[in-house]
Amino acid sequence: MMKSLFAALFIVMFCGLARAGDSLPELRIEKIAEGVYLHTSFQQVEGYGLVDANGLVVLDGQGAYIIDTPWSERDTAALVAWLQERNYQVKASVSTHFHDDRTAGIAYLNSISVPTYASARTNALLKQNGKALATETFDDAPLWLLEGKVEVFYPGAGHSVDNLVVWLPEQKLLNGGCFVRAAAAGTLGNTADAVVSEWAASAERLQRRYPDAQLVIPGHGVPGDVSLLEHTRKLAVAATAKD
Repeated sequence: MMKSLFAALFIVMFCGLARAGDSLPELRIEKIAEGVYLHTSFQQVEGYGLVDANGLVVLDGQGAYIIDTPWSERDTAALVAWLQERNYQVKASVSTHFHDDRTAGIAYLNSISVPTYASARTNALLKQNGKALATETFDDAPLWLLEGKVEVFYPGAGHSVDNLVVWLPEQKLLNGGCFVRAAAAGTLGNTADAVVSEWAASAERLQRRYPDAQLVIPGHGVPGDVSLLEHTRKLAVAATAKD
């Protein structure tokens, strides 16, 4: 069942890219577990071409929690509208680091009075870059965004100094953000703000904390299983050796 899920998601994402041409594909929303939806948005990135970005929506009754905003205010508004059409109320969002593929929708969510969460480190980097700030901040200690259901954890630096992951214990689902690389990735990707020397150790910390993860969502690319953590660690080790 897990393999068929990954295959279905790959087909949806691949077909969207193939049809896109010079325009951006529409925001994609797919159910991946009970009470959990994967949202995927797209941007043209210099040097990389058309790139997808993954985030989540976690449902709790009629409440909805956004894990990483889509890559634009337009797509964030589309996600909120999709939820409202189904009578869900957006309770909060959390961004797993300061790059636009995680935070571009913060300004829109702030404008409609949705509480937006980011670490103090992330908010400092957003301020430094002249971007909209999250309204709620927290330190490096694990945070329960939704008690017993949505845990935010800082594994240490890697893709960026502020990268976080989000754990859903009921579904045994780990949202790795850009800290975790997809199985098809042969490199660490964009390392402009990375701390490559610490990435492998941070990945090991993540492996120790969440060994029971069954579904792992990378920041970009097709979801996989817990082996994505070892794949990420090996890529970090290889990149460190090159340095």
